[in-house]
Amino acid sequence: MDRLKLKTAEAMFLQRFPGGFDDPEMQVIAKRHRMDKMITFAQDSFSLSALEDVNKSADNMVKIVSRSSMVSMFEKPKFRDFVGCLSAADREFLVQSLGQLLHGDQQSGFEALVDLMQTEKLAKWSLVSIIPAYFSPNTEVFVKPTTAKNIIAHFEVPNLVYRPLPSWHFYTAYRDLINQSKKLVEPELSRTNAAFSGFLMMAMG
Repeated sequence: MDRLKLKTAEAMFLQRFPGGFDDPEMQVIAKRHRMDKMITFAQDSFSLSALEDVNKSADNMVKIVSRSSMVSMFEKPKFRDFVGCLSAADREFLVQSLGQLLHGDQQSGFEALVDLMQTEKLAKWSLVSIIPAYFSPNTEVFVKPTTAKNIIAHFEVPNLVYRPLPSWHFYTAYRDLINQSKKLVEPELSRTNAAFSGFLMMAMG
């Protein structure tokens, strides 16, 4: 990421919002996203012990997608119907795949989720990345296609090419980009990876 562009964006953002995300105007925006509640719900709902209850975990996947301010309104009912129509075996596969992504072999879990969702043309970046982003908000990333593409272009990121179909290769490269870049700005802009991405999105605007 072009460091000069990042630092320029930081300076302009802090000039407009001196307190960063603690600025009153930013707090109004933050309330719409209810990040604290979503993080708590994810961590309670998808712990290793919670994932032992397959049906409840699958239902909670639908709940968190439905409640998320970051997932498109068009994708929410499609995901709900997708999970609702799964066989018992596929529901178990869905939950086991999420468990791997959150607690085990991440690549295996990620690719298994993509493969399953692809059967109904629902392998979307938002649906694959939203739960990890809430579960581990300082490590994992939410990949919003428009934002990801704009960050790569605006901040002149070399050797990183966005593709519509989720891939582990892009996910890990994009995650590394966010986790490394947030170290270069003030802490009040990077309390979570979602907050840092929000700063980048507003800076580009």
